[in-house]
Amino acid sequence: MTTGQEWLVDASGCSPERLKDAPALAALFEALVVTLDLKVMGQPQWHVFPEPGGITGLALLAESHLTLHTFPEHGFAALNVYCCRTRARPDFDALVAHHLGATSCRVRELSRGVEA
Repeated sequence: MTTGQEWLVDASGCSPERLKDAPALAALFEALVVTLDLKVMGQPQWHVFPEPGGITGLALLAESHLTLHTFPEHGFAALNVYCCRTRARPDFDALVAHHLGATSCRVRELSRGVEA
């Protein structure tokens, strides 16, 4: 029985400045929320780490969660989207290129659920 799907997105070659820019990261969250028709519960939470660190973001969703961890010192971002209802896969390549300046994107999709 499938109880949801999860996408693990590794974005590389990102702009270090964008990975430290909370409004740019919030725009990525908003694009995902709109694209996937998600419902955010409360306000997304953001933690900015001291230099040279990045930012961690979390949005609690009615459908589950959306998280992002950035590593500007490596030009890398780790994005996780978990939905309890099946949805069409968004164009993660285009989203992370546009919002983070990523030059490469690796997406792993997992079907979550109970095994018989």
